[in-house]
Amino acid sequence: MIEYELVIGIEIHAQLSTQTKLFCSCPNNFGDIPNQNTCPVCLAHPGTLPVINRTAVEKTVKAGIAFHCEINSFSRFARKNYFYPDLPKGYQISQYESPVCSNGYFEIKGSDGLPKRIRLRRIHIEEDAGKLMHETVKSGSLVDLNRAGTPLMEMVTEPDFSSADEVYDFLVRLRRILRYLNVCDGNMEEGSMRCEPNISIRPKGSTQLGTKIELKNINSFKAAKRGIEFEFRRQILCLDMGEKLCQETRGWDDNKGESFLMRTKEDAHDYRYFPDPDLQPLRIPESLIKQISETMEELPDARKDRLVKVYGLSENDVEVLCSEKTHAEYFEKTAERCNDPKLAANWVMGEVLRVLKNDSNLESFPIQPDRLGMLVSLIKQGKISGTIAKKVFELMLKNPDSPEKIVSERGLSVVGDDDSILKVVQEIIAEFPDQITQYLSGKEKVFGFLIGNAMKKMKGKADPAKLNQMMKDEIEKKKNM
Repeated sequence: MIEYELVIGIEIHAQLSTQTKLFCSCPNNFGDIPNQNTCPVCLAHPGTLPVINRTAVEKTVKAGIAFHCEINSFSRFARKNYFYPDLPKGYQISQYESPVCSNGYFEIKGSDGLPKRIRLRRIHIEEDAGKLMHETVKSGSLVDLNRAGTPLMEMVTEPDFSSADEVYDFLVRLRRILRYLNVCDGNMEEGSMRCEPNISIRPKGSTQLGTKIELKNINSFKAAKRGIEFEFRRQILCLDMGEKLCQETRGWDDNKGESFLMRTKEDAHDYRYFPDPDLQPLRIPESLIKQISETMEELPDARKDRLVKVYGLSENDVEVLCSEKTHAEYFEKTAERCNDPKLAANWVMGEVLRVLKNDSNLESFPIQPDRLGMLVSLIKQGKISGTIAKKVFELMLKNPDSPEKIVSERGLSVVGDDDSILKVVQEIIAEFPDQITQYLSGKEKVFGFLIGNAMKKMKGKADPAKLNQMMKDEIEKKKNM
């Protein structure tokens, strides 16, 4: 039985975060009324001419710099002739021989756990097609041309992946960088980022590439992983049965967990590329590249390193905090306000992300970092306990007042007078003689049980430090009796 290995290259389409489309001034918005954002240019009316969107070029250059690419001072657009029922021109304006960026790389964690470099062959700009809607009418299809002509950045890797897990790691890291740079919003459920794995297999140890099969327009990381794993098994089964694999494009049905044939794959010559006569060659001056490079946002890995060094956080903490740019910014502002980075990190990773769940948008979060910093400061100063702080946090989600005002008005301040705490401590010792005996015999975990019950009696308002010390002192007295 022949043992096969997997070889994968990826094409990624990322919709650029621009205000307007690639060659006209129509809005680049998702979710608007169908066919609202159209004009004679993106509807391909005779006599109209495209004009390149400068911001789209700048964002592509920014991505190229982040991925260590060569930024080509000369590039040009080409017409890719292919039947698109939802692109009125009947061809796509793309780039072929002369892309904006080439020969870059990106580092991931390989299947062996070691750093692995993935080579980027090219990054180029092209326009997107519209969208066909098949489910809204009983027969036929409707077309929404709002997306037609929106700017796409296509990234093409070399066939350097050897597992579905490597692809998954790559896509997660890639999306994070694009979002940090504000190049693409990465909303895969909206189609803003799509990937197309090119999958082949070969006998283990061979250096010759097998027949390439493409999975088309996958819009989730999990679907990409499942699709690659399915194709690996399917291609091995085909070869074991004596079948010949053909270069083709396949779709992916995530509900069924299987791929299906769409068409045999075209090669570059089938698209009959030629320079677009309506667009001048694109010339990118060194001064623009330098300006973009000097003003680029901090990248995720650089930010993680800085948070470890400046705030003394663990690698695990910064991995969570830097998963989204907005999370990292929120944490830093909170830490500056309360001057306790570790406690601030715990609250952001705990309560804040618990409320957000899968939503990464912190702009509309009701508790801004300054208010959370005030709350954390109250804990640090011993004015409220952690238990009370959680109650205050829940109130702050609906109440715009400062945490100090909420604590004051609701009488939630810590009870710090010795007599009140001592009374509760003595009651707990009297109520749980068996646990006291266990603690005195060396079972120190029981102490947490005693403190928990004392806190419960005091409704979480006891000064934790005083409560702990008084409990120990009273138990020690009992021991010496």
